[in-house]
Amino acid sequence: MADESAEKTEQPTSKKLQDAAEKGQIARSKDMGTAFVLIGSAAAILIFGKMLAMALLDVAQRMMQLNPKDIFETNSMFTAWGAVGEYIIPPLAGIFFIILLAGFIGNTLLGGFNFSWQAAAPKASKLNPLSGFKRMFGLQALVELLKSILKVLVVVGIAYLLLKMFFFDIMALSLMSEPNNIESALYFLAWLFLGLCASVSVIAVVDAPYQKWNHIRQLKMSLQEIKDEYKNSEGDPQIKARIRRTQMQMSMKRMMQEVPKADVIVTNPTHYAIALKYDQGKFRAPVVVAKGVDEVAMHIRKIANEHKVPVIESPALARSIYHTTELDHPIPEQLFAAVAQVLAYVYQLRMYKKGKGNRPKALAKELPIPEGYRH
Repeated sequence: MADESAEKTEQPTSKKLQDAAEKGQIARSKDMGTAFVLIGSAAAILIFGKMLAMALLDVAQRMMQLNPKDIFETNSMFTAWGAVGEYIIPPLAGIFFIILLAGFIGNTLLGGFNFSWQAAAPKASKLNPLSGFKRMFGLQALVELLKSILKVLVVVGIAYLLLKMFFFDIMALSLMSEPNNIESALYFLAWLFLGLCASVSVIAVVDAPYQKWNHIRQLKMSLQEIKDEYKNSEGDPQIKARIRRTQMQMSMKRMMQEVPKADVIVTNPTHYAIALKYDQGKFRAPVVVAKGVDEVAMHIRKIANEHKVPVIESPALARSIYHTTELDHPIPEQLFAAVAQVLAYVYQLRMYKKGKGNRPKALAKELPIPEGYRH
């Protein structure tokens, strides 16, 4: 179990970051989301502001006009409201779409899109007064307070500069006639709004790297935590080594059970031993059913002698098969000729022992093994 008092100096692992994300703990900058929403709103007004102003003007004119025919028409009010929707809905839809898009980008740009049921679930710790007191007077609260003061100073300063810059233009609106005064008013309003929003983005530029750094700092791990995580995810090295040994023993046992079924054992004679089996109706080529070096090779030869499986000494062929053929795989075509001579000798020897043929000639010391297959 990890020591909670240990110094956390190591960067969080990918698993720690993933577990934190599943709990809803990701880097988020509220100021960045706010800045994107505000700038998106200002941009939307700049794009659709003129259309919205003309729509409002048309609505005002439509609602202010009194037609005698409409007085006696019972559905005139519903018709008027339908016209209002036809005028206003398109520009408002465009504005709302840009705001929603800006809000989504601003809130997912830093930490990405993430939804966690664990974060959404109610927690009793959030209702604990002591925890709330710590949050109110902690480091994070102090940072938020400083950001709020900085935001007020920046916004007030930028607002003063913008009003000073556009003061005479705003005063001139009273001298203009409609609809130019409405368009100009919305134009100045949008640019003033955009300037104020840009001032908020200055805070976001500072806050986003801080939130990223603070998120990583909170998730830092000690060396013991990293070791424990590795054990939990990868398994205890001692247990894994024991499992590997058990698997090797089982594999060795299965391999040794195949040795009595082999047609021939090709040896080095002491360091290598290869058990070959050839079933003409089943295999296209002889298959390696067992192989090993040193102690394993000695065990293969011992089992072969106990079950009277022919053991043939051919050092070059034994080394070649061992290094080029995997267990339970057929030998490569380049070794067909050499192995065919060995099998032919074994079959003739078997027939001779049964009294059905002449004694075979001794196996050639140099078998036809290509240069690329000599080891």
